[in-house]
Amino acid sequence: MIRVLVVDDQPMIRAGIHAILDSQTDMSVVGEAENGRVAVDRARSLRPDVVLMDVRMPELDGLAATRQILGATGPTPRVLMLTTFDIDDYVYEALRAGASGFLLKDSEPEELMRAVRVVTNSEALLSPRITRRLIENFIGTQPTPPSTALNALTDREREVLTHVAMGMSNAEIARELFIAEQTIKTHVSRILHKLSLRDRVHAVVFGYENGLVSPRRRG
Repeated sequence: MIRVLVVDDQPMIRAGIHAILDSQTDMSVVGEAENGRVAVDRARSLRPDVVLMDVRMPELDGLAATRQILGATGPTPRVLMLTTFDIDDYVYEALRAGASGFLLKDSEPEELMRAVRVVTNSEALLSPRITRRLIENFIGTQPTPPSTALNALTDREREVLTHVAMGMSNAEIARELFIAEQTIKTHVSRILHKLSLRDRVHAVVFGYENGLVSPRRRG
């Protein structure tokens, strides 16, 4: 059973998400929160597997709440951000803070249910096209020295990481490099371990920040 905490300052949105998720046999909404401060408290007490986190809320916004929840000691939940296009910059910062992905508030119920299952399985990188757009638009355009952590990767792992940062799936990378998809999966697992990255979406952020993929300039 996937335990979910729903965080949004709008009661109707919370109620709608609650009803959708509770209709699934493998999901249970264990609590709700109307702002980030309450979310932090309930994440600690309820121990959900996934937190659906709104970005803009009173008292404590979703970004600050995400940092507090994921900065706690011991096991922490996966955080899935709920957003609209007009606050993309907040979402990028949330990804850097450790959120495992994001979902648009106007997504279909099937997308919501799939997203919860995806982050529960630590597979993150939801909606690759939109994730790339976020990162390309809001990552700093000034060049920075690559992290020395890259030295821990083999040439093949670095090549795989570059393709991951481009938003490609394991199957797509396997076709591109002419190797087995299971081998790509193994490489990705080793990359995450060596670079101490939480999941795949943070491998994308790392790849952009370290120059493996060049972001487009805005305008």
